[in-house]
Amino acid sequence: MIQRLVLASGNPGKLREFRRLLEPLGLQVVPQAELGIAPADEPHVTFIENALAKARHASAQSRLPALADDSGICVDALGGAPGVRSARYAGEAASDERNNRALVAALRDVADRHAHYYCVLVLVRRADDPEPIIAEGIWRGTIVDTPRGSGGFGYDPHFQDDVTGLTGAELTLPRKNALSHRGKAMRRLLARLESLQNP
Repeated sequence: MIQRLVLASGNPGKLREFRRLLEPLGLQVVPQAELGIAPADEPHVTFIENALAKARHASAQSRLPALADDSGICVDALGGAPGVRSARYAGEAASDERNNRALVAALRDVADRHAHYYCVLVLVRRADDPEPIIAEGIWRGTIVDTPRGSGGFGYDPHFQDDVTGLTGAELTLPRKNALSHRGKAMRRLLARLESLQNP
């Protein structure tokens, strides 16, 4: 039975979200920084390898079960870019605004605007867990040149959801969570955890 796990992230928004979702299962979520754990390197070309590396690193350092996610936006016409480099698309210390400008510029005169957000969550019970729990989610849409909305973050102002026709930044948070890649991945992970916690 998992009772306490370390979150392999320093993102305060993710910590709040994961705590809210996991505490009803009786799980205490501790951020890795609180335990003095530095972020892991993310050298891999796939989301799943990066998430697994982060989870194993946090678990090895804390000797606790660990949860990590890796996510980003993949644009069909760009061969899946920005992909795992979504947060660094315009450079290592790029802001959301610079990343968005770089993406719109890369799609200038490109007709195919199909894109999707992808998220993978990995939970390991110990650093050498041979059976990590993996859940993924995809959110499909298109890239628009003109930003719309004031909510969200990342590429949300330029990502138009296929279902509602609204950008990620125009959606209310509950609606976004129902549609988004991270929301879908979390619901799948929670279902797996509930089945393990209550066999």
